[in-house]
Amino acid sequence: MKVNISTPNKNYDILIGKLPEININSKVAIITNPKISGLHINYLINHLNAKEIHIITLPDGEEYKNFDSINYALDRLFDAKFDRNSILIAFGGGVIGDMSGFTASIFLRGVKFIQIPTTLLAMVDSSVGGKTGINNKYGKNLIGSFYQPEAVYIDTHFLSTLEKREFAAGMAEVIKMAVMFDKKFFENLQNETLKIEEIIKRSVELKADIVNKDEKEKGIRSVLNYGHTFAHVIENITNYNTYLHGEAVAIGMVMANELAVELGLLQKQEAKKIKNLLEKHSLPTYFEIKNIEEFYNHFFLDKKTMNNNIKFILPKGIGNFEIVKNIDKNTVLKTLKKFQKNG
Repeated sequence: MKVNISTPNKNYDILIGKLPEININSKVAIITNPKISGLHINYLINHLNAKEIHIITLPDGEEYKNFDSINYALDRLFDAKFDRNSILIAFGGGVIGDMSGFTASIFLRGVKFIQIPTTLLAMVDSSVGGKTGINNKYGKNLIGSFYQPEAVYIDTHFLSTLEKREFAAGMAEVIKMAVMFDKKFFENLQNETLKIEEIIKRSVELKADIVNKDEKEKGIRSVLNYGHTFAHVIENITNYNTYLHGEAVAIGMVMANELAVELGLLQKQEAKKIKNLLEKHSLPTYFEIKNIEEFYNHFFLDKKTMNNNIKFILPKGIGNFEIVKNIDKNTVLKTLKKFQKNG
């Protein structure tokens, strides 16, 4: 199965199926983490022919998605005398993919890279579309670049060793896209009528269509941030070490839905259906907010906030969306209070 990405700067394919033979006539650096390297590095190397193969191992986890990890990767590339013809391979989940892409975008002002995602979340979302970046103390992915890969290879072989919690985190991103863009897809997920390859393909098709229309998030691509405005605050408050990204997104979707219900965009029954589907995949749907003013103020560090105006991506029924600005602060606080112990 193949899905095409066509932006003003790059045209490439996302291939869904068994990993093909990859032939590269230059130096290659596989950027990965210890767990994926231990489980799958031989599988990748057996499908890779290159002039030289180097392996750069970075620690995995959002707390390591920082300049220290990037500098370590850059040092290894300089040590091995990589040049502008060299190619990087991102081999891991979303954290590795984001860091590898960012490294590729700044090493010698840009070298080619390939995405080989190993988690469901990376397969359906983060490996597609060219967003790269790292976190800092102010928030998630605030430092980064739009930098498209040469190709994305999605092989469900890697899901055989994926922990249930990681798989569920990927399903949060799948559900996100269904709620925003495709009611029939949402219903199919409810009824469990799709195989995993079909779920991945439909998710990638939806993501690719948006990226092709709006590569650098000037408009409709921001809709992919449904749930993320809340999720990024949760991740930042918990120092990126309590929830997987998809878990935080699941909670963020429920929070966004509550706001959408408050504004009359979403029926309570529809919000319940979304919450039930998330919980069906063992995803968390509640986060206790200890200080709602602090939580609210974190919104202003979000990349989508412009001129102190918070932008919320909200469902308008299931299968449609609305980008909402200028929401009264008290309306937002009323929603946040529902996530306090006595709310």
